[in-house]
Amino acid sequence: MACGPYQVAFYEFGALYYQTENGGAGIDKDLIDELVRRTGCKLESGVDSRVRIWNRMETGALDMTVSGIATPEREKFAVFLPYITTRNYVLMQPEIASLVTTQDAFMKDSTLLLGVVKSFRHGKYYDEVVETLRKQGRVVEAADYPSLVRIFQAKRVSAILGLPTSLAPLLGVVKGISVQQVADWAMTDDVTGSLVLSRQRMAAKDIEAFRLALQAAREDGTLDQILHRHLQPEFARFVRMGQHPVARVAIR
Repeated sequence: MACGPYQVAFYEFGALYYQTENGGAGIDKDLIDELVRRTGCKLESGVDSRVRIWNRMETGALDMTVSGIATPEREKFAVFLPYITTRNYVLMQPEIASLVTTQDAFMKDSTLLLGVVKSFRHGKYYDEVVETLRKQGRVVEAADYPSLVRIFQAKRVSAILGLPTSLAPLLGVVKGISVQQVADWAMTDDVTGSLVLSRQRMAAKDIEAFRLALQAAREDGTLDQILHRHLQPEFARFVRMGQHPVARVAIR
């Protein structure tokens, strides 16, 4: 039986997905292209904000998305197949990075604001940091990552959270940003991004086909090749593709 057609939604987020003269590109785009090649499944792609993507997934209006972080609530409506593991870092304004050298100093200065993308999950450690600052009125939310970068450039926030895949493209491109502004507050708080498949909309056989294809791409080194295609070596070392086996999960 035919697989699809299904709808997959990307979101612009650094090296994971970005626009070029020839259309969308990035780690997630190459991953989906590879899985389509291996499964023969028909996919229709589009780009949306992360907030709307999660709303569409939860309400059964979307089949698939990428780089999603699993939570107990999300696992009720979607299957998560892991493929990329890293952790968030803090990018501070240059004038702040030279003065605020620790997380404790940042947390104690009530004038400092943190920018995040609405609905993003940053891992247990940073989610607690964000919630603490939110209660103090020190969190500024953006609809998507490009908007977050613009807020940072406009000096509306003191710092932003970002993965190596999102921070790397900024260095040397956005004026005034350097690696000296990047801080690591959570050295063991890894987050894993997954292929997210709708339990309601996708056939069980097709979910299994994607799982097997992703596992095969992990085992033959294709995932690692995709990573290095889009990320400089100094940042690729902070990202691991296919660290976790793509285990079979209960779909219904």
